[in-house]
Parts: sequence; C-alpha cells; structure tokens
Amino acid sequence: MTPWLPAAIGLCVASVILVLVRRDRLRTQHAVSWIGVAVVFGAAGLLPALLDNLAGYLGVAYPPTLALTLGLAVLVVKILLMDIERSRVETRYQRLVQRVAILEADLHHARQAAAAKVDA
Repeated sequence: MTPWLPAAIGLCVASVILVLVRRDRLRTQHAVSWIGVAVVFGAAGLLPALLDNLAGYLGVAYPPTLALTLGLAVLVVKILLMDIERSRVETRYQRLVQRVAILEADLHHARQAAAAKVDA
C-alpha cells in the first residue's frame, strides 16, 4: 500500500465531514472529532515513519498492529459515548412523555371542572 492512499482517504473523509456540517447534517461538536480522525489518517499516510517510531518506542514489534489497536480503541470509546448520549436522550424523552401525560390529565380535570360549573 502506498503512503498516499491513507492520506487521500483522510482528505476524502475531511471533505465529506465539511459537507455534512455545511448542510447541517452533522453537529459541529461531532464534526471536530471526525476531523481529528481524518487528520490522523492523513498523518499516517504522509508520515508513516512516525507510526513506526512510535511503535518501536512502545515496544510493539509490528507497527500496523499499533495502528489497528489504537483504531479499535477509538471506535470502542466512540460507541461508548454514543450509548451514553442515547441513554441521556431516552431519559429526556421518557420525562417529556410523563410531563405531557400530566398536562393532559390536568387539562382533562380542568375541562371536567368547567363543564361541572356550566351545568350547575
């Protein structure tokens, strides 16, 4: 694999992210982390010796293993953060449904009281 392929992939990912942000399909806070991923792709493609040196410093015998392990770790953290956000949204949704139910019950009781006053 040539070192330009990961750099080209990084540039494509960055371009797609920028288009998604401009079209309001991706929130800015998420785009920042994905731009970081694109930069890492680009750096790995343009500076493969950097990964080799880092792997040697950390004692990893086969440098691509370090890249794959780090990538897997980043994906696991991203999935964890997505689950945390989804749990937060589900909790807010449940509370909102409960509030609407309470408001509907209050409205129903208020209508019954108003109807009772009209009948009396």
